[in-house]
Amino acid sequence: MNESTALCGCAAGTEPDRKAFGVDPDIKDRNLKRLRRIEGQARGLQKMVAEDRYCPEILVQIASVQEALRAVGRELMRNHLRHCVTHAVKTGGAHAETTYDELIDLIYTSSR
Repeated sequence: MNESTALCGCAAGTEPDRKAFGVDPDIKDRNLKRLRRIEGQARGLQKMVAEDRYCPEILVQIASVQEALRAVGRELMRNHLRHCVTHAVKTGGAHAETTYDELIDLIYTSSR
């Protein structure tokens, strides 16, 4: 892990305010920009519905928002695997077992 990666103690327990073990600031910045763009797209969708726009046009925009969200999800999953899961596996023990279970749940949830 390089110095530009913030260390925070991912999955350090079951506290509800857990933080990621390592987050690359560039990836975080890109994800925040994507999410702001998605927020704008969602507002645009609201406007399209309010204006009774043609349904296929709305559906195309919905597909665009869904793909943008999937892209953010892929980045987050990659970061989680790279830092949090790797740390848990190296640590071993019950922490690793809990992380494996969490990872399986994440894979099933994100593949829907």
